[in-house]
This record gives sequence, C-alpha cells and structure tokens, in this order.
Amino acid sequence: MSYASLLEDRSVIAVKGTDARSFLQGLISNDMEDCSPSKGIYAALLTPQGKILFEFFVTEDEDRFVVDCAAARAPDLVKRLTFYKLRAKVDIALAPDLKVAAAWDGPPPVADRVAAFADPRLPELGVRLIGSLPQLHSTLANIQTGDYRGHVLDLGVPDSADVPPDTVFALDAGFEELGAVDFRKGCYVGQEVTARMKHRASARRRFLIAHVEGDLPPPGTKLEASGREVGTLATGVGGRALALVRLDRVDEARSAGEDISAKGQKVRLQRPSWLQP
Repeated sequence: MSYASLLEDRSVIAVKGTDARSFLQGLISNDMEDCSPSKGIYAALLTPQGKILFEFFVTEDEDRFVVDCAAARAPDLVKRLTFYKLRAKVDIALAPDLKVAAAWDGPPPVADRVAAFADPRLPELGVRLIGSLPQLHSTLANIQTGDYRGHVLDLGVPDSADVPPDTVFALDAGFEELGAVDFRKGCYVGQEVTARMKHRASARRRFLIAHVEGDLPPPGTKLEASGREVGTLATGVGGRALALVRLDRVDEARSAGEDISAKGQKVRLQRPSWLQP
C-alpha cells in the first residue's frame, strides 16, 4: 500500500538566474551537475570548518532551481545564500506558494504540474513532491495518509531538527552514506575539512536509533554508561528517537556489559541498515 504525507515542516526557496547552477555548485556539498528536471540531489551548506549549517534537497523546475528545506530555517538559509551572492546573476527568494510532500511504499504518484523526484537518500524514502497546495492535494488524492516522521525514524535518517547548526560534521551525520557529499566535484564551503575526514576515516560519531524504555526524554538529553557520556538524544516520537553517539564509547560500554541510559531510563541502540560498519 502506498502512503503520502504533506510535510508542513518544510519550505521552498527559489533560486533562478543565469548563474544559478554555478552559484550553488560553488557552495553546497553535492554536485549540481546531477540536478535536473525530475531528478533531485540531497546536499548541505557547511561552515568552513565542515559542520552542517543547513540540509536540503535541490531540483530543477522549469527556469529555476527549487530548494526543499526546513521551514524553521528557511529565512536564515535565504540570508546565508544572499550573503554569498556578490556579483552572481542570481535571484534568491522564499516561494510561499510552493509546498512539499512525500510518498512512499508503492509506485510513485502521477504528478500533474508538480516537481517530483526520487528521494536520493534511500529508495525506501520514496518520492518527494513540490508544488502548490491544490496541486499536491490533487496528486495525492488517492493515496492513504501515512506517518512520514515515524517512517523516517524507523530508517534512522536524521533531518534538520536532529542537526542543530554548526554542531555536527557532515560525515558524522552519515551524509556520505545518504548521498549528500560528492568527493569528485570542485571546491565548496567546508570541502577541505570534509575531504580530510574522509581520507583519514576520522568520523567518530553517528546517528543510531534509540529505543527508550518509558517516556521519551527531550532532545539534548545525555546518554550515559556507568556515568560516562556516550552521546545525546535527538528528536523522536513514542519510545524511539535518534541519538548522536560516539561509536567507540558505545562499543566499550557493550564490551563491558554496561547498560546505556538516558535520565535513568534504559536505552537500546540500533544501527540503521544503511549505515556502514
């Protein structure tokens, strides 16, 4: 059975102009040459130190590129992109008439006047759609509404709410495995640090799925083993959440037979199937 959901926590930014592709190419972690109508890319805008400021999708729609990003951070992303604009012939603006939806677990819907592309992170995440609210309602009319947040959590995929700005390196967040980093393209902001981490295999943290016994503590709660911090909880729902952990410390706790807990509540950590050992 197919499922779909309007993603009310996402907004759209339109980037257009003769320099739009090259402008984004010099900034983001993925290759804009892979971005075309009906094909989107997943990418990040990093700090010069290689930490994630924004995560987003980009696809080409008619004479512009549309950026699917976290609604809470969209104005800040517009400001940041405008800061880098300089003399580039490019216009950057919020597109409040456009909304975002996702459909999964079935054949992709036939999209009428909607920008639709396969989610480039994982096949299980289905298709993302960008269009006006009436167009999206029409496209998804015959598909059952599903729990997209729960689906993403089951897969162990982080999003903007799990990566506060300027705190997590791209490779620590699994952005290599999720296809958000291209190591063959030219320079972009944060490229040197990201390439160095890849070369040295120095990424030590990862997002794992945390199954918590009892009420779920809030994001930012420390995970501990015998009083030693091993990570922090990110967002979640019900009895599960994502957790950004130090893999070496988790392995040490498991080897020692120590329980991992959050505010005294036992936590079982599960590695997402897509995450490399």
